[in-house]
Amino acid sequence: MPKPIGLTMDCADAIKLAEFWKFALGYEDEPPPPPFTTRAEWVASFDLADDDDGEGAWLHDPTGVGPRLSLLEVPEPKVAKNRLHMDIRVSDGAPEERRWSVVIETADRLTAAGATVVRVDGEHHIVMADPEGNEFCIK
Repeated sequence: MPKPIGLTMDCADAIKLAEFWKFALGYEDEPPPPPFTTRAEWVASFDLADDDDGEGAWLHDPTGVGPRLSLLEVPEPKVAKNRLHMDIRVSDGAPEERRWSVVIETADRLTAAGATVVRVDGEHHIVMADPEGNEFCIK
């Protein structure tokens, strides 16, 4: 039986980055697990190190199809290319003659939201980086 997965991304500003990824993916804030009424209450239930005072954000696909995305603040900066990146399939279901224009339109919207274009690979995909430099592709 397949197992559900979640993705966790280290970051410098979890709350700000969460806004970008909610916009990019159509995700929402994930509610805290029962019986907790807030995320702060849930986090406080763990015996974490005293120096762990970073923020976090937990996002989910409201349709239940995509993986959960956790954004956790860490003190060290990003220093290299991601070993794992997301491919956002924005053109799935678009007519073939509109496929690339859907990718370009999405790149424009994400750039306006703080992403940058890293490179365009033909008319196959665009490599982008989120506001903190984490690479992802749109296809």
